[in-house]
Amino acid sequence: MVSLTTTRHELDFHTAGSVLNDITEGLTGWLTDIGAGEGLLTLFVRHSSACLTIQESNDPAAQSDLLAMLSRLAAEGMGRQQRSDLLGDMPAHIKAMLSSLSLSIPVVAGRLALGTWQAVYLIEHRMRSDRRAVVLQFIGATEAAR
Repeated sequence: MVSLTTTRHELDFHTAGSVLNDITEGLTGWLTDIGAGEGLLTLFVRHSSACLTIQESNDPAAQSDLLAMLSRLAAEGMGRQQRSDLLGDMPAHIKAMLSSLSLSIPVVAGRLALGTWQAVYLIEHRMRSDRRAVVLQFIGATEAAR
């Protein structure tokens, strides 16, 4: 009989302005550290001006095309109604609303069940650098639970 466990962790990232940050390696490293087997990894970004996505990882042009489209949907300079301490953040909040703050990814034999050209990205929607926290939770079998 396989015993299930729930393990939680928080990864911190420094972002460098509006960019797709590949966080796949950090996720796989953590899964290895906890001895993950079969299960489900959930991710949640604790910010309203950043998001998570799974996207093309082979062609860097795909990433710049995605950022360009998001910029067209929510151009800088929007949000003049916003409080002065958040002025300039409205485009970032709109972009995050159009995307996802959380993801669920199956884990098979300790590895993320991603497609060949897929990676997990933390997308920074602000134009400036920032610190971002992503909460991870693995639910499933681990070596320690066996």
